[in-house]
Amino acid sequence: MHYCVLGTTRALRDDGTAVTLGGARLRALLTVLALRPGRTVPAGVLVDEVWDGDPPADAAGALQALIGRLRRALGHSV
Repeated sequence: MHYCVLGTTRALRDDGTAVTLGGARLRALLTVLALRPGRTVPAGVLVDEVWDGDPPADAAGALQALIGRLRRALGHSV
């Protein structure tokens, strides 16, 4: 898997085909994680970065849902 974070965030499979990603928040989550490879990113940092300091009322639940969407899009092995 390859990640392109300059311009619109994209994910490409090893064969070069693009992964269909959802909206801006899903791409923001991927960007935050891709910029910290191999490191654990605290939930608070993810919430701050993805929602740009204006998190939803249930930030933890919204983050879990977003992570689930990203896993489905990329595949569980990534």
